[in-house]
Amino acid sequence: MDPRGIHYIVEASGCSEVIGEVDRMQEILVEAARKANTHVWAVSFHRFPPNGVSGVVVISESHLSVHTWPEAKYLALDIYTCGAESMPEAAVSHVLERVQAGHTHISELTRGIDDDGDRVYYHSLITWEEELRKGKPKN
Repeated sequence: MDPRGIHYIVEASGCSEVIGEVDRMQEILVEAARKANTHVWAVSFHRFPPNGVSGVVVISESHLSVHTWPEAKYLALDIYTCGAESMPEAAVSHVLERVQAGHTHISELTRGIDDDGDRVYYHSLITWEEELRKGKPKN
């Protein structure tokens, strides 16, 4: 079994008011898990005063989690999957589209790398920023 996996850490700014809605955020992340071709095992979402949302979708391939600060229009997203069939990029794209993020900072970690076969694992990291919704009014 290959433990290699992809882990996305996403900072999304300029998000719509949907990030303050517990039910909608849960729906968005569960659908993101499906778009990533993963298998959902458990779902837990919660509202934090005054209006933030935190939630996790546990999948066979690892997890998707989110924490939001609607008053700052900010969302922190964490998507980690392993397995040759999973498509975490599709999950990231789905969430960012649905929350109408205006700007993102994304880090992609490849985890569980063991090129020498010595069972000493490491990860590699790339990071980038994107301006989204060009030509559309920002909330």
